Amino acid sequence: MPDTSQTSRPRTEEELLRHLEGLGIRSHTFRHVPVYTVEESKAFRGRIDGAHCKSLFLKDRRDQLYLVVCLEHRRLDMKRLEKAIGSGRLSFASPELLMAHLGVIPGSVTPFGLINDREGRVQVLLDRDMMGISPLNYHPLRNDATTQIAPADLLRFLASTGHRPRAIDLETYDPPVPLD
Repeated sequence: MPDTSQTSRPRTEEELLRHLEGLGIRSHTFRHVPVYTVEESKAFRGRIDGAHCKSLFLKDRRDQLYLVVCLEHRRLDMKRLEKAIGSGRLSFASPELLMAHLGVIPGSVTPFGLINDREGRVQVLLDRDMMGISPLNYHPLRNDATTQIAPADLLRFLASTGHRPRAIDLETYDPPVPLD
C-alpha cells in the first residue's frame, strides 16, 4: 500500500532512491544536462544502454488519470488507445495535475512519480514490448538524471506504491492485461 504517513509534498530523488534500496532493488543513476524531449535525450546517452522510454500523463473527459510508459520511438494512436482501455477522449493532463499526482514537472514524467500518487488515482499502462528489455531507463523524478532498473524491479516498485499496472500491446492495441 502507498505510504500515507508523509506530508503531501512530493518525494525527492533521494527519497525515491532510498525507497528502491529499501525494496532491495538495484538501480544505477546517470547525471546529465536537463532534457525535456526524446530528441534532446538522444544527444547525450551514448553511454547509457538499455531501453530508453517515455512516459505520458493523460486524462480522459471523466477525469480518469493514466500514465502510459512506452519505448521512446512509439507513436501513440490516441483513438485506438481510448478504445483499448475503454476511456473517454484522452488528452494530456495539465502541469497542475501532473504535480498534484506524480509530483513532477513537464519533461520529468516517469513511472517513479507514482511514489507520489498516494491516493492511487493513476492507472498505469506499460508497453508490453518495453517489459522484455533490460535495463529500463527513466527519470528519477527530475530530468537531469536517468535511472536504470530491471523490468521485474519496476513491477516490484509499482506494487510497493499500491499500483497494479497493465501491459498493453501498442502495435495491436488489444485490451491491456494485468501484470501480476
